[in-house]
Amino acid sequence: MAKTLRSPLGRALGLGSAKEGVEHWWVQRLTAVALVPLSLWFVTSVIALAGADHATVLAWLSRPLVAILMVLLVGTSFYHASLGLQVIIEDYVHHEGAKIAALVLNKLVCFALAVAGIFAVLKIAFGG
Repeated sequence: MAKTLRSPLGRALGLGSAKEGVEHWWVQRLTAVALVPLSLWFVTSVIALAGADHATVLAWLSRPLVAILMVLLVGTSFYHASLGLQVIIEDYVHHEGAKIAALVLNKLVCFALAVAGIFAVLKIAFGG
Protein backbone atom coordinates (compact mmCIF):
# COMPACT_ATOMS: atom_id res chain seq x y z
CA MET A 1 0.00 0.00 0.00
CA ALA A 2 1.36 3.43 -0.97
CA LYS A 3 2.04 5.92 1.79
CA THR A 4 0.30 9.27 1.67
CA LEU A 5 0.97 12.54 3.42
CA ARG A 6 -2.71 13.27 3.93
CA SER A 7 -4.33 12.82 7.30
CA PRO A 8 -7.01 10.16 7.73
CA LEU A 9 -9.65 12.89 8.01
CA GLY A 10 -8.30 14.59 4.88
CA ARG A 11 -8.46 11.29 2.97
CA ALA A 12 -11.99 10.65 4.20
CA LEU A 13 -13.23 14.10 3.25
CA GLY A 14 -11.13 14.42 0.10
CA LEU A 15 -9.87 17.83 1.17
CA GLY A 16 -6.41 19.20 0.60
CA SER A 17 -4.72 22.44 1.54
CA ALA A 18 -6.56 25.71 1.20
CA LYS A 19 -3.98 26.89 -1.39
CA GLU A 20 -4.49 30.50 -0.33
CA GLY A 21 -1.28 31.25 1.54
CA VAL A 22 0.93 31.59 -1.53
CA GLU A 23 -1.53 33.86 -3.31
CA HIS A 24 -1.80 36.11 -0.24
CA TRP A 25 2.01 36.24 0.00
CA TRP A 26 2.38 37.15 -3.70
CA VAL A 27 -0.32 39.83 -3.61
CA GLN A 28 1.28 41.38 -0.53
CA ARG A 29 4.66 41.45 -2.30
CA LEU A 30 3.16 42.86 -5.52
CA THR A 31 1.40 45.66 -3.65
CA ALA A 32 4.66 46.42 -1.83
CA VAL A 33 6.52 46.65 -5.15
CA ALA A 34 3.78 48.88 -6.60
CA LEU A 35 3.98 51.15 -3.57
CA VAL A 36 7.70 51.86 -4.07
CA PRO A 37 7.40 54.05 -7.20
CA LEU A 38 4.05 55.47 -6.09
CA SER A 39 5.47 56.48 -2.71
CA LEU A 40 8.62 57.95 -4.27
CA TRP A 41 6.47 59.96 -6.68
CA PHE A 42 4.27 61.19 -3.82
CA VAL A 43 7.19 62.19 -1.57
CA THR A 44 8.98 64.05 -4.37
CA SER A 45 5.72 65.78 -5.30
CA VAL A 46 5.08 66.88 -1.73
CA ILE A 47 8.64 68.19 -1.45
CA ALA A 48 8.21 70.08 -4.73
CA LEU A 49 4.94 71.54 -3.46
CA ALA A 50 6.39 72.62 -0.12
CA GLY A 51 5.44 76.22 0.50
CA ALA A 52 2.81 76.23 -2.26
CA ASP A 53 -0.54 77.82 -1.55
CA HIS A 54 -3.83 75.92 -1.36
CA ALA A 55 -4.88 76.82 -4.91
CA THR A 56 -1.60 75.52 -6.35
CA VAL A 57 -1.98 72.17 -4.58
CA LEU A 58 -5.59 71.86 -5.76
CA ALA A 59 -4.55 72.68 -9.33
CA TRP A 60 -1.79 70.04 -9.10
CA LEU A 61 -4.20 67.38 -7.81
CA SER A 62 -6.72 68.28 -10.53
CA ARG A 63 -4.33 67.18 -13.27
CA PRO A 64 -5.46 63.81 -14.72
CA LEU A 65 -2.17 61.91 -14.34
CA VAL A 66 -1.70 63.18 -10.79
CA ALA A 67 -5.25 62.20 -9.82
CA ILE A 68 -4.82 58.72 -11.32
CA LEU A 69 -1.52 58.17 -9.51
CA MET A 70 -3.06 59.41 -6.25
CA VAL A 71 -6.04 57.05 -6.59
CA LEU A 72 -3.61 54.18 -7.24
CA LEU A 73 -1.53 55.19 -4.22
CA VAL A 74 -4.53 55.39 -1.89
CA GLY A 75 -6.12 52.15 -3.12
CA THR A 76 -2.88 50.16 -3.10
CA SER A 77 -1.86 51.50 0.30
CA PHE A 78 -5.07 50.45 2.01
CA TYR A 79 -5.15 47.08 0.23
CA HIS A 80 -1.54 46.41 1.31
CA ALA A 81 -2.35 47.52 4.86
CA SER A 82 -5.37 45.22 4.96
CA LEU A 83 -3.25 42.25 3.84
CA GLY A 84 -0.59 42.97 6.45
CA LEU A 85 -3.10 43.42 9.25
CA GLN A 86 -4.80 40.19 8.23
CA VAL A 87 -1.56 38.26 8.74
CA ILE A 88 -1.04 39.86 12.15
CA ILE A 89 -4.60 39.07 13.22
CA GLU A 90 -4.37 35.47 12.01
CA ASP A 91 -1.06 34.97 13.82
CA TYR A 92 -1.80 36.63 17.14
CA VAL A 93 -5.55 36.48 17.80
CA HIS A 94 -6.25 32.98 19.05
CA HIS A 95 -9.93 33.12 20.01
CA GLU A 96 -11.85 32.16 16.86
CA GLY A 97 -14.75 34.57 17.40
CA ALA A 98 -12.44 37.50 18.11
CA LYS A 99 -10.30 36.57 15.11
CA ILE A 100 -13.28 36.56 12.73
CA ALA A 101 -14.57 39.84 14.14
CA ALA A 102 -11.13 41.46 13.83
CA LEU A 103 -10.70 40.20 10.25
CA VAL A 104 -14.11 41.54 9.21
CA LEU A 105 -13.46 44.86 10.96
CA ASN A 106 -10.04 45.10 9.28
CA LYS A 107 -11.54 44.62 5.81
CA LEU A 108 -14.41 47.05 6.44
CA VAL A 109 -12.25 49.81 7.93
CA CYS A 110 -9.57 49.56 5.23
CA PHE A 111 -12.22 49.51 2.51
CA ALA A 112 -14.07 52.49 4.00
CA LEU A 113 -10.87 54.52 4.34
CA ALA A 114 -9.80 53.67 0.78
CA VAL A 115 -13.20 54.72 -0.57
CA ALA A 116 -13.09 57.96 1.43
CA GLY A 117 -9.58 58.76 0.19
CA ILE A 118 -10.41 57.96 -3.43
CA PHE A 119 -13.62 60.01 -3.18
CA ALA A 120 -11.66 62.98 -1.85
CA VAL A 121 -9.14 62.77 -4.69
CA LEU A 122 -11.87 62.46 -7.32
CA LYS A 123 -13.86 65.33 -5.82
CA ILE A 124 -10.81 67.58 -6.09
CA ALA A 125 -9.88 66.26 -9.53
CA PHE A 126 -13.34 66.92 -10.92
CA GLY A 127 -13.61 70.33 -9.31
CA GLY A 128 -16.16 69.49 -6.62
